[in-house]
Amino acid sequence: MTDTLTKTAAANPPINDTRKAELLSKQVKHIDITSFDARPIVDAMADMSFTSRDLGRATNIYNQMLADKDCTIFLVIAGSTSAGGCMDLYAELVRNNMVDGIVATGATIVDMDFFEGLGHKHYQALEIPDDDTLRSLYIDRIYDTYIDETDLQNVDHTIFEIAESLEPKAYSSRAFIREMGKYLVEHGKKDNSLVKLAYEHDVPIFCPAFIDSSAGFGLVKHQVDAAKEGRPYLMIDAVADFRELTEIKIAAGTTGLLMIGGGVPKNFIQDTVVCAEILGHEDVAVHKYAVQITVADVRDGACSSSTLQEAASWGKVNTGIEQMVFAEAGSVMPLLASDAYHRGHWKDRAKRGWAKLFA
Repeated sequence: MTDTLTKTAAANPPINDTRKAELLSKQVKHIDITSFDARPIVDAMADMSFTSRDLGRATNIYNQMLADKDCTIFLVIAGSTSAGGCMDLYAELVRNNMVDGIVATGATIVDMDFFEGLGHKHYQALEIPDDDTLRSLYIDRIYDTYIDETDLQNVDHTIFEIAESLEPKAYSSRAFIREMGKYLVEHGKKDNSLVKLAYEHDVPIFCPAFIDSSAGFGLVKHQVDAAKEGRPYLMIDAVADFRELTEIKIAAGTTGLLMIGGGVPKNFIQDTVVCAEILGHEDVAVHKYAVQITVADVRDGACSSSTLQEAASWGKVNTGIEQMVFAEAGSVMPLLASDAYHRGHWKDRAKRGWAKLFA
């Protein structure tokens, strides 16, 4: 018995708290787009070439969306820009009625935003030791950004607690994320949370791959525990996600897409046009405006890299008012968002409140 305990202790040595504290010493600071006016630099970049000109045109298109009083704007997020410093930027777009719906990865919504909403932080990697060393310290790495795995497990368990408190039935990701926003209103430790603000402003959030995140761990534990105890459990209805998002597209009419990254969120929001047609709404227009910021290579045939012109062949996007920006989003979104904030077209926009469609 003693030998077994000795071997177990050797395989799982105690965490070096001092070394962990050294690595998690500098928090990521999220950029504040209201603190600087990017209009002069964006105007100047629009007269340049290459990515600078693309960014200038993309920013102009986003401002057109905001100025179009009939346009519903979807913010579409894939990738790790929230962890990298854009979290408050996205929250500001919701706070100021600059987006009307969100489609994102589970990581963006749960592992990053809800994570910080609970009071946890992301950290700059001032040094990157061997990743096995990071694992021994319970530190997760996103390129040059660190997350305390212990904090992330707190997210898993909080999702479990929310699930345990709800009626055991089928929920779209939108419906469950709304409950997460409600939880943050009551128990959160950060006012500038995208999930919390979306709840307060009736901006629906959809995660078509919701379980591919910390939500998955918490919901699996909820189902396993409930099954062991012989009681019913809740589940996530992915079909309801698609139906609800398509219902918004049908009701909205004119729509614009501001897309960071690609993947499932990009395809999901674009497919609402085709789904509307399948449901007999052949008069539903393609997305009128579209901007995508990505570093994906177009040559591999993947969705993340497919151009917006290509999407037009599928009957999803208007080819007239679209712009691809091939750049790391964290380096250009602050400029685009600050420009749009300071031009102020959002001040005259009607509030959509699409979440009320499902009340």
